[in-house]
Amino acid sequence: MLHKELMMRFRQVIESISRRESGISFLETVIALAILGVISVTFLNGLTSASKSVFIADERTTAESLAQSQMEWVKDAGYSYNATAYSSAPIPGGKDYQHYSALIAAESLHTPDDGIQKVIVTIIHDSKELIHLEGYKVDR
Repeated sequence: MLHKELMMRFRQVIESISRRESGISFLETVIALAILGVISVTFLNGLTSASKSVFIADERTTAESLAQSQMEWVKDAGYSYNATAYSSAPIPGGKDYQHYSALIAAESLHTPDDGIQKVIVTIIHDSKELIHLEGYKVDR
């Protein structure tokens, strides 16, 4: 009989511990999921920021390349006295250059025009001015 009482008491202690363990396990699980959620949100925010940065850098690099090629195009073209603008070079085809355009303005440094002009190339992408490149054109 003492043996049965000890066994009953032992079972009660085990069941009590088991009930407490399941509560602690649930609480631990909730805390772990909350920590994992915070880490995931932080990671996704970082990934989004990195993706935006790559897009902006690619857009800027494309605009700089176009501006340089447009400036070279204008410098190679014949000099036009008292010009206020020059025609732009054709923008390359392909998906990398879609929705890009170039405006080329010119102004004489002296009046009357003595063969030196300031040239400003503006690259536009989706109605947003991305870059202005200034240079000089000389009548040689």
